[in-house]
Amino acid sequence: MFGNTMIQNELLTYFESKGYNVDRNNDVAVIKSFSKPEDEIYSLYNGVGLRHLHNASIIELRGQDSADFLHRITTNGLKDFTKEQIRKTIFTTEKGRIIDVVSVLNFESHLILVGDLNNKIKVMSWINRYVISDDVKQSDANHRFNILEFSGPQADSFMTWVCGSSVSEIPVDSFKVMNVEGILFFLAKMKDERGFKKYWALTDTSHTIRLLNYVLENTGPFDFNLIGDEAYNSFRIEQGIPAAPNEICDLFNPHELNLSHLIDTKKGCFIGQEVLARLETYDKVQKRLTGLTFDSQFDINSEIQLVDSENLEAGIVTSFVNSVKLKKPIGLAVVRKSYLNERQELFVKSGDSKIEARISELPFKK
Repeated sequence: MFGNTMIQNELLTYFESKGYNVDRNNDVAVIKSFSKPEDEIYSLYNGVGLRHLHNASIIELRGQDSADFLHRITTNGLKDFTKEQIRKTIFTTEKGRIIDVVSVLNFESHLILVGDLNNKIKVMSWINRYVISDDVKQSDANHRFNILEFSGPQADSFMTWVCGSSVSEIPVDSFKVMNVEGILFFLAKMKDERGFKKYWALTDTSHTIRLLNYVLENTGPFDFNLIGDEAYNSFRIEQGIPAAPNEICDLFNPHELNLSHLIDTKKGCFIGQEVLARLETYDKVQKRLTGLTFDSQFDINSEIQLVDSENLEAGIVTSFVNSVKLKKPIGLAVVRKSYLNERQELFVKSGDSKIEARISELPFKK
């Protein structure tokens, strides 16, 4: 973690030199906003936003059994996983609960796992637990890399503007080495939850600030903005994107968070497979991630219980925000399916009062 902190300080110093305010709370330092949150949200929905993934966990796996090992212990198939491909998979417990959702990048000589910093120690411990005679060696790679994410409807055109026409030659869920004005980095192309192409620039520490400078000097005719934590958190809740530690944690299983598409049902056993298969086969998934709108704001703690009119437990509110786009309090919750069907009145308790909550389909509509 020392190395990651060092990178963070280097980037924060860079952003402070550009005149941006850094918010520090104990050991955590973030930039809540680079401009008006409304402008940043506009870029995410209509243009292109650049976000530093400061909460990313980066783990390196080396050894000839690495892909086969992940194939055996995680939810998705990696048997046909070839060089420069990207595949998303989930580490789950024996009970089918989520440890972390990771994107795996295949460098042929090694794999890079990109997950969430909140779950990093759990993932590394889990890997150590199940590596027995496999040729698999893991290491913490946060000190070596930064990840810059470019997303939004204009992201594809923007990356062509910045990097050239070779961007079109990168298949979705793949990455290539790029050289832009002597700045070397890996450019990964994926699709976001809305179906738009998004990009990760995976850079070593010596090239990150050079790439940032180059991008900021060449924003061209695009609706471009740097994205701070406030705008992105509002955006991800509006879009119903689960994140650690709120949703991506061992309280829930993939079916409950609408992540069943990351489970390969044909590949055979993995840790938690029997439980997850039984839940799906016999329609035993009792809860689902859904959206909520609220009558007023409230203080959220680690677990806010959602109750019905008779004070019976209906679910858990996992994330809450005063939406920048919708101009009203909204949230994410994992709710019992019976309440989703009946559309009953639901409430959260705030002190001595109850605040009404209404079910909303995801993503939220204005």
